[in-house]
Amino acid sequence: MSRPLLISDCDEVLLHMVRHFRDWLDETHGIDFAIHQEDWGEALVRRGTGEVVPAEQVWPYLDSFFDTEMRRQTLVPGALDALERIDDQADIVILTNLGDHRQAPRMEQLARHSIRHRVECNQGGKGRRLAELIAEYRPSVTVFVDDLAHQHASVAKAAPEAWRLHMIAEPLVAARRGKAPAAHARIDDWSEAADWILDRFAQGPAPALTGPAGAA
Repeated sequence: MSRPLLISDCDEVLLHMVRHFRDWLDETHGIDFAIHQEDWGEALVRRGTGEVVPAEQVWPYLDSFFDTEMRRQTLVPGALDALERIDDQADIVILTNLGDHRQAPRMEQLARHSIRHRVECNQGGKGRRLAELIAEYRPSVTVFVDDLAHQHASVAKAAPEAWRLHMIAEPLVAARRGKAPAAHARIDDWSEAADWILDRFAQGPAPALTGPAGAA
């Protein structure tokens, strides 16, 4: 029988990002970033003028951060131990929403934290790419972990048989977000999450969620 498959996001699941992005914006650009704010088009403010940074200008800052500051990112507590436990039973793929040209830097970054698994880059909703990975691996069970609610909705539509775990590793963000409607569970601690994932591997493919979340 084929092995189970864990497909995990990276930023705010395996590595902290937003706190380091906030610090860099402060130090380098004189911008205050309210990381708890869900709409980043309203979250960045220039300290000197009080001007809100328009959404279309936020993404160039993100690109610049990933160009030069990935070394800042720190490992989420418990993530490495959890992956080592899961690796004994399952294949692991890191599915990260970065441009394809960042695949090698992301792999190198994760390797510096002793995480050495396949990395796939994606843009937009992750559902289609996740379904392609399921078709490739033909796993007995799939678990997907991500911090963004819309990614759980994308996966629920494209691969409803995948278990979906909502995890937000940044406490300042986690405190302001509820469980993603299309996720089966919300767990922000990796020691508990690893137990949940291993239990799902033993349980078999996910049942369909009912209501709007399941139909997302």
